[in-house]
Amino acid sequence: MGAKQGSFIHRSRNAASGSVPEARSPEFSCVELPEICGSIDEQIRGGRITVYDRYDKFQFQQLFCVAQSILLSNLLQRKVQGFFPKEVVLNEEYELVHQALFTDPDDQSGWFYYLWLLDQTVKADAPLLVSSWPARDSLIILEDQCLDDRALSPFNTFHSDSGTFPLIVYFNQAVEGVNSSTISVESVLNANSELNWKPLSTNNSQTAQVWVTYLNYPKVYVHSEAYPVEVSIGHSGGIISSSGFHYSHPSRFAFKVFARPVKTPIGHGGEIISWQDGNFALYETSPEEPNPTISLDQLNSKDDNEKTSSEWRAETIANEIALFQELLSEISCKIGKLTLARLLKAHDTLLSPCANKMVYSEEVIKLYSDLRVLDPPHSQFYKDEHSLTLLQQITSTRESLLRYCFLHGDGTSSFIGNSMCLRLNNLSLSRMGSIERLLWVQMLDLSHNELRSIEGLEAMQLLSCLNLSNNKLSGFTALGPLRLLKLLKVLDISCNQIGSHSIDTTRYLCSSPLCHTEEMDWGRDETVTADVNLANYWEAFVIFRGLSLTQLDIAGNAVADEKLKSFLVKIVPTLKWLDGGELH
Repeated sequence: MGAKQGSFIHRSRNAASGSVPEARSPEFSCVELPEICGSIDEQIRGGRITVYDRYDKFQFQQLFCVAQSILLSNLLQRKVQGFFPKEVVLNEEYELVHQALFTDPDDQSGWFYYLWLLDQTVKADAPLLVSSWPARDSLIILEDQCLDDRALSPFNTFHSDSGTFPLIVYFNQAVEGVNSSTISVESVLNANSELNWKPLSTNNSQTAQVWVTYLNYPKVYVHSEAYPVEVSIGHSGGIISSSGFHYSHPSRFAFKVFARPVKTPIGHGGEIISWQDGNFALYETSPEEPNPTISLDQLNSKDDNEKTSSEWRAETIANEIALFQELLSEISCKIGKLTLARLLKAHDTLLSPCANKMVYSEEVIKLYSDLRVLDPPHSQFYKDEHSLTLLQQITSTRESLLRYCFLHGDGTSSFIGNSMCLRLNNLSLSRMGSIERLLWVQMLDLSHNELRSIEGLEAMQLLSCLNLSNNKLSGFTALGPLRLLKLLKVLDISCNQIGSHSIDTTRYLCSSPLCHTEEMDWGRDETVTADVNLANYWEAFVIFRGLSLTQLDIAGNAVADEKLKSFLVKIVPTLKWLDGGELH
């Protein structure tokens, strides 16, 4: 492929100096911008970048970088002649951007364009299935009540009194079109009914990364059998990513379900759950127990082209790591450190499904720690990335994850469906991640961190107990994902910052039902809110009205006065414990 076809914009040393870049492909020059990216046309009037005098150097470089990446993305997606295969085109772009960066490391547009190239290299175009619950080849023990049997593994025991259990599929990107036609579930558990798949989205979108449906418990007999369930995804078309790519990696996984008969019915909510350290003991496991970190990557069938692309990605990232390590050995550059951190994370992301380990996690964590010192204005961003990397490290292997797994109490509580607790407390986490590896968790301790939102927790459909105390949650808006956790019984949000700020900035940081149009049936709640000024508590009303909590702790927040507590008791009639006190 000639240079004229392979790279549509030439990034020369003149580009670094701020002069107008030269279009290298007349047939796909910037005159196509109005068609491909109309928002940029609004700024550059007429579709040609001929108004450089209206922008300073940095503004122009930023604008041109955006235009360039949008145009090339479009050409690659359409597989236009001269822009396919993608790997060859991106290799040429890497060479050109290397010239710009190594000639002038202060060329910010070059760095931004490089980060776009890295994103194009790492991400898969077509959506992939990355996780599920139940996991493949697992045996799920279903119980109507929690029984005193310590021989059962908490990794595959599920308790619910609803008569159903969730089936969760987790993709690597948001998709639509998930239904009973595109996902086939073969089992006697749903033989007489069509499954209804729901997107786990906090903004009421029909496009989501995580989808859930519910299967019925099997009928329980004294000598019950294990019922097989086989799930097939993508064997018929219809699942499409938000960027327009079809699910093209048909996959299949199976698990078995065994329901145990209830010997002695036990009441619910009879005791309070305490999160004190003395109530937890480190979980001791056996080699025979299921691996909670297992990946579904090998279930996605790949053709030769896909395998070649994966090899190219790994080779490209390895080469880029070597280049930037060399660059940083000669100069000190903040954006260079950030780029190296992203390259190292990309390396581990590409290899982790096979190697199941994080090779560079410690180095990445150190880079983000250094960047917080070098670049204080962006400290929160680096802290978030630090948190995400730490969670990837913790969840990457069975051994690392088990260090955070504890048994609560004596392990026989009837109030908790599963006595296993994942304790991620006191880790200075500012953001949650790696949720796809935590779908099995039913009891989660995130206390004493620095969380400002809980985005992503909506995927953890098995959660029954959640501790969010002593974080930095500044408003009820940040609790939006809780609305989708229908099994949640115990919630601790004490000692946060709810009500401390006159303006809830979380509304602008988090995807929330409070930020989107939603049908609200206020009339059905008139009986419990008739004597309350709902305008004062509408955020709390939206979050809590659909939950079936039996225990709630909210003390230590500025908003937690007696009026709010009285209001919560009315809209959550299932409450038995509030701020440590038993309700009568």
